[in-house]
Amino acid sequence: MDIKVDQHTIIVFDLDDTLYNEIEFLKSAYLEIAQKLENDNFLPLYAKMFSLYRNKQDVFGFISEHYKVSKSTLISDYRGHKPKIKLFDGVQTILEKIKKNKGKIGLITDGRTQTQTSKIEALGLLPYLDHITISEEIGTGKPHPNNFKTMETTFGKGFYYYIADNLRKDFITPNILGWNTIGVIDNGLNIHSDSYLYMEEKYEPKKYITTLGELKIID
Repeated sequence: MDIKVDQHTIIVFDLDDTLYNEIEFLKSAYLEIAQKLENDNFLPLYAKMFSLYRNKQDVFGFISEHYKVSKSTLISDYRGHKPKIKLFDGVQTILEKIKKNKGKIGLITDGRTQTQTSKIEALGLLPYLDHITISEEIGTGKPHPNNFKTMETTFGKGFYYYIADNLRKDFITPNILGWNTIGVIDNGLNIHSDSYLYMEEKYEPKKYITTLGELKIID
């Protein structure tokens, strides 16, 4: 899919399960917690934690009971850890080409400022981003119009693209605002896998892609 980019183009991305798989953040946190609790022999605990999660069990309840650690401490460790995560293949090249063509890049993400900022830093995104909107900072989450209009306020008139994955909340507002919307189809690892519930015009992007690698930035 070709996107013509120049100084009038603003391309806005979602973060989790769009630029990387959020499950990798969870695995990174679980691994760090397991290492703290079991030192050298942490892999069996990590394996159990991940299996409990995959089977929708109370992971932190299990840890709290067996290791006498409060759930609040575990949640704090989870949210505050420095994640070991990486961008999907091809994303950095796309960002570099957008910047080369003088386009602007925004990021809209829901979540806590500390956690989302840690993800952004770990992924090496900061040098490419012209504006970041995090839901905790502005007090509203997607699909609230505020989360998208911050971009229009920052960049003014232009050709807006929004690239994201979650049909429930990502595309309603930018569709109303007249943005070009592109949906990245779940690769089988997305945290939210209920897109089938929202396969109607109100929720769907104008176009779908299977991977970000399908995007081609052109002059």
